[in-house]
Amino acid sequence: MKLLVTGGCGFIGSNFIIYMLNSYPDLSIINLDALTYAGNLENLKDVEQYSGRYRFVKGDINDRELVRFLTSEKPGAVINFAAESHVDRSIMDSSVFVKTNVLGTQVLLDACREYGIERFVQISTDEIYGSLGAEGAFTEQHHIAPNSPYAASKAAADLLVRSYHKTFGMNAIITRCSNNYGPFQFPEKLIPLMITNALHNKDLPVYGDGMNVRDWIHVMDHCRAIDIVLRKGNSGEVYNIGAGKEFQNIEIVKLILLRLGKPESLIRFVEDRPGHDKRYAMDASKLKAELGWEPVMSFEDGMNETISWYMDHESWWQRIKTGEYQAYYQEWYGSR
Repeated sequence: MKLLVTGGCGFIGSNFIIYMLNSYPDLSIINLDALTYAGNLENLKDVEQYSGRYRFVKGDINDRELVRFLTSEKPGAVINFAAESHVDRSIMDSSVFVKTNVLGTQVLLDACREYGIERFVQISTDEIYGSLGAEGAFTEQHHIAPNSPYAASKAAADLLVRSYHKTFGMNAIITRCSNNYGPFQFPEKLIPLMITNALHNKDLPVYGDGMNVRDWIHVMDHCRAIDIVLRKGNSGEVYNIGAGKEFQNIEIVKLILLRLGKPESLIRFVEDRPGHDKRYAMDASKLKAELGWEPVMSFEDGMNETISWYMDHESWWQRIKTGEYQAYYQEWYGSR
């Protein structure tokens, strides 16, 4: 089987490619990625051993002719990871989020429809549901209520995918996952930002009072879920993915400091993000009951592994943090 993976040089996409090539000797993958700021070819150095089964194509999912060319090769499925994904950036400028997350998804859907691609999997997010109260969890029946430009762009893409299934009968599935953590995550996200700053005794910026709650899942458990949805999921369905590990942001930060033996005096509370959702939690019972998926990585083991990975791969994240990433955060936090 051949897969076309878009956005495969990003955090989740690269982990998915590594997982799939390691798991299925008869599988080949085409990876289409524009290599924007969060895309990194270094994430996929380990797949060089699969040169006959892996091909990288640099390009934008909005490039209609390139997308048509790749889908004309008749991959068995298209898995769309390609997205602008950082809320802060969407607050500063939402235009690229609409272009990539909405219009780019439309280009992919049109090409899949034209060439009769057997399955389309849209990788979405829990943020499209909005914010939860103190109790309960998002199910697939929850209303969509995005509260940031990023979340709104992903919700719009989900609705496009749904419409192509309903209107054209496309074999399309949507997955919505909780917060991921693990190797290769771009160090603007909470966990890698806190780890890498703490390692160098830099301030750890925490929004508001740090009491916002997120539901965490190790990226490899997410990859396993996408795999089973790809193989066994029912057309037209939405599947929530989550490990049921809820923590306040400040709890995560203090845990990282404890593991690294660093003082809590490094924590610096900053003005809260506009429209900051208070709590996310995912009900993954549908995925578990219908497809038999279960998370296998405990949060303790996953965090230990993740912290060790960033400690052992400083050259990877230092090249990022001394470049465009550093200038961005100086601008963002310095202006607030």
